[in-house]
Amino acid sequence: MDAPKPTARAGGVVATLALAGITAAIMQTLVTPLIAELPQILHTSSSNAAWVITVTLLVAAVCVPVVGRLGDLVGKRRMLLVCAVPLIAGSVVCALSSSVVTMIIGRGLQGMGMGMLPLGIALLRDVVPMEKLSSSIALVSASMGIGGGLGLPLAAAVAQYADWRVLFWGSAGLAVVVAVLIWFLIPDVPAAAKGQRFDLPGAVGLGIALVSLLLAISKGADWGWGSATTLGLFAVAVVVLAAWGRWELRTGDPLIDLRTTARPRVLLTNLASVFVGFGMYASMLVMPQLLQFPAATGYGLGQSMLAAGLWMAPGGIMMMIVSPLGGKLTNARGPKFTLVAGALVIAAGYGLSMPLMGTAWGLMLVGIVTSSGVGLAYGSMPALIMGSVPVSETAAANGFNTLMRSLGTSIGAAVIGVILAQMTTTMGGHTFASEAGFRTALLVGGGLALISAAIAAFIPAARTTLTPEDTPNQTPAPEEATV
Repeated sequence: MDAPKPTARAGGVVATLALAGITAAIMQTLVTPLIAELPQILHTSSSNAAWVITVTLLVAAVCVPVVGRLGDLVGKRRMLLVCAVPLIAGSVVCALSSSVVTMIIGRGLQGMGMGMLPLGIALLRDVVPMEKLSSSIALVSASMGIGGGLGLPLAAAVAQYADWRVLFWGSAGLAVVVAVLIWFLIPDVPAAAKGQRFDLPGAVGLGIALVSLLLAISKGADWGWGSATTLGLFAVAVVVLAAWGRWELRTGDPLIDLRTTARPRVLLTNLASVFVGFGMYASMLVMPQLLQFPAATGYGLGQSMLAAGLWMAPGGIMMMIVSPLGGKLTNARGPKFTLVAGALVIAAGYGLSMPLMGTAWGLMLVGIVTSSGVGLAYGSMPALIMGSVPVSETAAANGFNTLMRSLGTSIGAAVIGVILAQMTTTMGGHTFASEAGFRTALLVGGGLALISAAIAAFIPAARTTLTPEDTPNQTPAPEEATV
């Protein structure tokens, strides 16, 4: 069937792509309220149930850069529709699951759809007028954080007051809505890299390396950081990455153009993205636990799962409000300035956590500040990337940047997990992460946010502005201000 003619204005396109990003984020956080109950629900052990979360991370890490490159080769709208299929199918499989195996399969299918975000960001370059581009990029890029912030309390409410299967039927319905909106509202833009071939060896090599690396990071605490399995996976990741890099430099149509990625402007943006991802995830791990820990500990606030989600929800709302403002800041001062400012705001939020972590309203304020910083930082990264790569590599480059953010959150989860596991206290025969452990975790998150700001400060200014040929049907971008 022929694709429909473009009928939407820029507002409809941006709203649809933002909803797609929010939907992908909700898929990731959907099972968070069920973590403690998954072993009973699926009649399995806690270690097996943990794969319900891990598999989504692993599949997404492999599929995001691949889907991004395919978007450049065969068309971004087409790949957006392709991504919607596993999101819908995975949600249905999970809703019908009665065993851990089928649940893992469903969650893996959901992970295949996570490429929606970089595809959507890249598509904005093709269809949104220049005067609206920065704010549109900021909103769509921050949609992953917005979806996580708003999806968690919604999922907690459903999990607490309804059958857990409702979560997945709801996500399936949301994915169907997104697919319909994409079909009718997203214009079919010609593929930017049409005629180039897909780098299958590069995709396989990167997949093996990423799975090995992320498995070692995410399961190292369970298997032991010095175990043969963990060390072996790290070794495989290093060897395969080295071989993959050699292949990518030699092949004519690489999955990821490492020469472009090595440009200081792109390299430093991606490096800063890793630290920003870590900084964002530290608060997402610590704050729910502080809110739900028993008040008898002296530092826990004794909130229910639903109440904890509601205390955190204003952070997601603030991210939604701040993202378009970040786009205006990018227009005025450049994306580098916005990235540095966002990282500093994240660090300021962690600084506030030291005196305010003893109350629910204090943690809510911390969440609002850190989420504001995330909204600024996440919105600026794609602008930096797209201002530095050819149109034919836009989706692939954004996919790689999204991967760097995910890598940061994975490393953050592992590091924060180690800190909280090592710094414990015992009360009434039960072992809890100590107050000192939580404070240390928050300080580490703030410190890494400062590191990301320092890295971003060294991002060089663009040598030239975008030309009309770089951004079809758009006017050149304004010069970037220095920091």
